[in-house]
Amino acid sequence: MSNRRPSSARVQPLPEAVEAAKKAMAKSVVNAVNVSATLAHNELVSTGVGRFSRALLFKGSVSPRLRELVILRMGWNCQSIYEFGQHTMFGLDSGLTEAEIYWITRPIVSHGWAAEEAALLQMVDDLHTDDCVSDATWAELAQHFSTADVLEFMAAGLQYRLVSGLLNSCGVERDEGVPGWPSAPTT
Repeated sequence: MSNRRPSSARVQPLPEAVEAAKKAMAKSVVNAVNVSATLAHNELVSTGVGRFSRALLFKGSVSPRLRELVILRMGWNCQSIYEFGQHTMFGLDSGLTEAEIYWITRPIVSHGWAAEEAALLQMVDDLHTDDCVSDATWAELAQHFSTADVLEFMAAGLQYRLVSGLLNSCGVERDEGVPGWPSAPTT
């Protein structure tokens, strides 16, 4: 894992965008004010990233629980604490447990994942390592998901790799109430 993360924000959230984001997210399960207000420095990036992310999160056809498994694994692989924290909240809301969220951060064989879950986690690891899903992983995915679903899962993982890179590089700080890395289960 990299130690090159900035220790403070390199790009400060725009104050006017902070206020707009607070209003827009007043009734949301998450608090993503800092990312919205940071990306607001570039309208094209903010709009493009935001639209695609929202489409994946709210208009996709795959299981939200499995989608969050994919996004959380990519956030962990990218060591994006902001992304991981935000999607911890989404993941809990979509049915993941705190223990599962912890196990997402460990080697796949360390937990008793269902076959389709393990295939998705391996897909993310393949994409993060080589930007290509291996033949073996693809074959396993094909046993559990349609081609359309695999494409959506890959898009979710890769979109949040992009987001993780932006957040890490800009030094976006976690918003109030956003958790950090998970703790090991006590039982």
